[in-house]
Amino acid sequence: MVVRRRGTRRPGYLVAAAVFAVGMMGTTLPTPLYGLYQADIGFSEFVVTVVFAVYALGVITALLVAGDYSDQVGRRPVILVALVLAVGSDLCFLFEGGLPLLFTGRLLSGFSAGLLSGAATAAVLELAAPDRKARAGFAATAANLGGVGCGPLLSGVLAQYAPAPLRLPFAVHLALVVLVCVAAWLLPETVKAPRRWPRWRPQGMVVPPEVRAVFPSAALAAFSGFALLGLFTAVAPSFVAETLGVHNLALSGAVTFSAFLASTLGQSLTGRIGVRRSLPAGCLILVVGLLLVGASLLAELLVLLLAGALLGGLGQGLAFRAGLTAVGDAAPPGHRGATISAFFVVAYTGISVPVVGVGALTLGLGLRDAGLVFTTAVTVLALCVGLYLLYRPPMPARTEAREE
Repeated sequence: MVVRRRGTRRPGYLVAAAVFAVGMMGTTLPTPLYGLYQADIGFSEFVVTVVFAVYALGVITALLVAGDYSDQVGRRPVILVALVLAVGSDLCFLFEGGLPLLFTGRLLSGFSAGLLSGAATAAVLELAAPDRKARAGFAATAANLGGVGCGPLLSGVLAQYAPAPLRLPFAVHLALVVLVCVAAWLLPETVKAPRRWPRWRPQGMVVPPEVRAVFPSAALAAFSGFALLGLFTAVAPSFVAETLGVHNLALSGAVTFSAFLASTLGQSLTGRIGVRRSLPAGCLILVVGLLLVGASLLAELLVLLLAGALLGGLGQGLAFRAGLTAVGDAAPPGHRGATISAFFVVAYTGISVPVVGVGALTLGLGLRDAGLVFTTAVTVLALCVGLYLLYRPPMPARTEAREE
């Protein structure tokens, strides 16, 4: 059972969102640095996507194995464990000397993100007063993807203009994580009577009956949008350097950041547009963004890639927040953390599996043609989901009525 505590001076949902954002920032710090790692260690573009997939594997494993654990032990303990794992990931990169620590750091980062995705999202939603529900929904999704987007921007700027490009970004993030650990410790617990040592019984994907009318289409929309984000967080820097001939790491990080910035803007518009309209509209705008990304590879123009990032991110943000709001609203409180985790399992499958496919295709087709195959496949999927949602919106009326 979940309870909101009133009349307390302890931090509220905005502080929880800040903790969430800092934790997620570490998941994409390596994005602009993969070219430096390739030169330093020596590995192919396919290995880059495998390194990224190890992160996604960690996320999905955490969601499947411990997605409902915060419903039992409380949100705060799970958030703190996730932050400790983020510290471990930063330390792996600080002392990195080859692929083993690179893989270990990404795996720990994935575990951290998987735990945060369910527990921190639920905490942000539950710490908000009823009249702040829509704002809290935006804060949760913006913290998630906004934090992810700030990672490559931070590391790209530091790697381009500061010393120790493979160390300093992780040292800075480590300091930030230590700071937000204090804030996380002070967060009110929203789970009433949490159990100290409940029996650990992994539940896998948990989709309660109340959510099943909403979940499939919302999750597929998230899958499509996260596939685009996976492209920008795993291989877009290589596209920028190899296909477009731009080697500035700060600019490379900014291109990735632009997709997440647009996603945050899309999320901010969802409450005004409404869930029923945001889901199909987001998918169709995502289609336009994907077409622009494909055109940038054909024409070898950075401006088209940036336009694709902005429009694709906008569409992803609209669809993602609408889907998460619908799923979170429909989930019973005692299973909200597990249900949100199941939603993120589908999303992170989208951010990993297609990207690994791109990496595999580069071995035979090259980077540009592999990117074109990717954009074509995801465009078809997003178009199909968008048209389905346009004619058969799945959201119950009560979800729409709850929005501000």
